[in-house]
Amino acid sequence: MKNIVDKTELKYCLYARKSSESDERQAMSIDSQVKEMTDLAKRDGIKIAKILQESHSAKQSGQRPVFMQLLSEIRSGEVNGVLAWAPDRLSRNAGDLGSLVDLMDDTKLVQIRTYSQSFTNTPSEKFMLMILCSQAKLENDNRGENVKRGIRAKCEMGWRPCMPPIGYYNRAMAGVKDIVVDPERAPFVIEMYNKASNRISGRSIKNWLDSIGATTRKGRPLSLSQIYLILKNPFYYGMFEYPKKSGIWYQGSHEPLVSREIYDIVQEQLKVPQKSKWGAKEFPFRRFMTCYSCGSTIVGEEKHKLRKDGGKNRHVYYHCSRQVDKSCKEPYLSETQLIGQLLLMTNKLRINDDPSLNKAIKKFESMLETVNPDRKYSKAEITKSYAKYVLEKGSDFEKTRLIRNLDTKFAIHNKEIVEI
Repeated sequence: MKNIVDKTELKYCLYARKSSESDERQAMSIDSQVKEMTDLAKRDGIKIAKILQESHSAKQSGQRPVFMQLLSEIRSGEVNGVLAWAPDRLSRNAGDLGSLVDLMDDTKLVQIRTYSQSFTNTPSEKFMLMILCSQAKLENDNRGENVKRGIRAKCEMGWRPCMPPIGYYNRAMAGVKDIVVDPERAPFVIEMYNKASNRISGRSIKNWLDSIGATTRKGRPLSLSQIYLILKNPFYYGMFEYPKKSGIWYQGSHEPLVSREIYDIVQEQLKVPQKSKWGAKEFPFRRFMTCYSCGSTIVGEEKHKLRKDGGKNRHVYYHCSRQVDKSCKEPYLSETQLIGQLLLMTNKLRINDDPSLNKAIKKFESMLETVNPDRKYSKAEITKSYAKYVLEKGSDFEKTRLIRNLDTKFAIHNKEIVEI
């Protein structure tokens, strides 16, 4: 016997959804869905208690906030009927479909009404609802596979399915698409590789690009990070990986801007030499100072000077990293000068209460008492003496530990350290 639904006892919610994704560009707009279903409700004497709308994909379960609100209101009894243009507006995944069917089983959802069909709590109508929504999911899955298959076919033909890098642009002629060389930007990309292969630094290349007015497609100067991305991109010698980090490589059909040999030379130049051992080039004073002029961090730099006897003298300098202001003029400060200035400021240094550092100071105190058993040292004198000892004779590890536990902040300005 057919299940009869008394529409006068139902509180309907009109739910309209339109995905913004490309696979649903042909779906009816939200306004059209609302109009059609409102007209249907007037024609059939259905009273709409509320209207819910959202633009969201229904591929993933539990991801639509408005739909989750609809389920919550059905569970609470605010509404017990749903109006929707078609079943696929409600669900394109098994999880959300299961939630609707469960609510029907619990008799909290009495009817789902679409433009051409009605679904109530009967085995045949619930089965039909599940078939239609499952069909929508199958269409989604098949569409996704077709898209992936099309992308693989493009890659095998040498077409990378995304925006080409600087130096190229996409061209469409007579219905055929290809990637062609950008006559405006390709020349400076080629020259960037030539300079990099001749050991010209990235920052020098940037200064040159700025001087000739080289820009991105949006008319902006190239950043240092963009320059390194260009110099590391194998697309310029004719190869590309898709998807990224997949390990799947394709031979491009586009015209290479550089040879494989030039590309490999540049990659060797870009390699950062590894330290011979852990901590071999640790600069203990760089982390607690900033640049007074521009606020950039301070970095350390090691230089060696040959002696007449053939040996080398090691010198360490600290300077602005120029992260904020690339043309910052703050001069370098040698580590010897820096330590000398800190020694004059030991009375002002405020040291944090760190367990590891306190243990080292206690050990230093025991050493002082052994050397001068008759003298009593105050805590301030011990801390000051320990700081002087570490700055003058301590290891890089001891200096780093001391510096990191200072409660005093410093900046470098005109070869001097100033408290900030």
